[in-house]
Amino acid sequence: MGLTAELMRDSDSLKEWSMRTLFKRLDALFEGAIAIDRHGNIVWVNDKYLRMLGNLNAQEVLGQAIETIIPHSLLRQVLTNGEPILLDLMGFGNQTFVVTRMPITDAEGEVIGAVGFCLYDMHHCLKPLVSKFDKLQQELAETQRRLVDHRTTRYTFDSYIGSSPACAEVKQRSQRAAQLDTTVLLLGETGTGKELLAQAIHASSDRAGKPFIAINAAAIPENLLESEFFGAAPGAYTGADKRGRDGKFKLADGGTLFLDEIGDMPLQIQAKLLRVLQEQEIEPLGANRVIRVDVRVIAATSIDLKSHVANGRFRSDLYYRLNVLSITLPPLRERLADLGALCDSMLSQIVERTGMPRREMAPAALQRLCQYDWPGNVRELRNTLEMAVLFSDSKTLGADDFATILPAVAAPDALDGWRSLAETVAAAERAAIAAALHAAGGKKTRAAQLLGISRATLYEKIAALHL
Repeated sequence: MGLTAELMRDSDSLKEWSMRTLFKRLDALFEGAIAIDRHGNIVWVNDKYLRMLGNLNAQEVLGQAIETIIPHSLLRQVLTNGEPILLDLMGFGNQTFVVTRMPITDAEGEVIGAVGFCLYDMHHCLKPLVSKFDKLQQELAETQRRLVDHRTTRYTFDSYIGSSPACAEVKQRSQRAAQLDTTVLLLGETGTGKELLAQAIHASSDRAGKPFIAINAAAIPENLLESEFFGAAPGAYTGADKRGRDGKFKLADGGTLFLDEIGDMPLQIQAKLLRVLQEQEIEPLGANRVIRVDVRVIAATSIDLKSHVANGRFRSDLYYRLNVLSITLPPLRERLADLGALCDSMLSQIVERTGMPRREMAPAALQRLCQYDWPGNVRELRNTLEMAVLFSDSKTLGADDFATILPAVAAPDALDGWRSLAETVAAAERAAIAAALHAAGGKKTRAAQLLGISRATLYEKIAALHL
């Protein structure tokens, strides 16, 4: 009774006693409690918190920096700004805890430490909230994983089919590009496999585990290009996402950004792209801050960039910045020796995708394909083969199977598209040699026997016809 009467008479004593009682009650009520000093070092931790930490003993914990024991702790933030964090969620191991963090002040109001309380098991009313948060975290992690999978590459250098000298040179330069973390410029007609090669370079580089993001500059309206490339701040323009959006450079951070058809990019965006390449930083649309990015750019175009530079449609400084390591992909008509291998690979892909019976190519069919110029290159060849497979019931595709798909070969006396005798002979020899090499499985001695010529003559013709 004496102590009670004294406390009732002395308000300061009552306040001090109440705080001690409250602290003890909180210590018993919460799942764990921990305190740090003004330097962020742990000075007190209760037994329940030690059990949460993996049954550590106090001697292993006391005196340690708080982040050493609890990596995601925000107690140092409370220590720095003096503001409590009354309700928060903190992940620790495989669990999520509801936490309260409060500053500790001296008589003058100076922050001299901070204390944190964890509650979980004893507060059943919060379990639904924590469980929902855990579920959302798991869904977010799964979504991020699928997003990363979606942004990984599908092609390697083995996907670039062919063994002709032109194909071998492309592979050699591309493998060199994969070893160098520098900008690459891919040149070539549409359908020659520029994105395939870009993916192969990324997959063989040190950035292989990071995102590969592709964007076609010609397929996006000019007024949306800037936000697509660099992102946009919340409410940057009418109709913009209230949460803002990340641009392709931000999504590709740490990895590779493939800029297809870069020759169609407007001059205004070209200037901003040049700055990004030089400074490795972006400024989202409507934002007043810059964001550092680490992105390797592989650009591609099917147009003559030099002529665009000459007539002012493409910035010369950007061209020279992109043209650090250029690779020219040859059109299909310049590597007809690869036609047989390409057909075999594509026919196998058609079988895997459609489940239709496997088809083979007759030598006459290959010879017919060699007589065509292939303006759409490998992409057109794939489409042609798919059409032939769909409309033919034969196990072996012959020349007749392509009669209604490919344009008819001009008659010898036709004036339209007339070629000289030398050109006609060269085209016929090229087609015959390509077909013989495919029939012989690439063995030149056997191919020479099929053609009725010596092996030395075959080598001479291969070199002369650039096969």
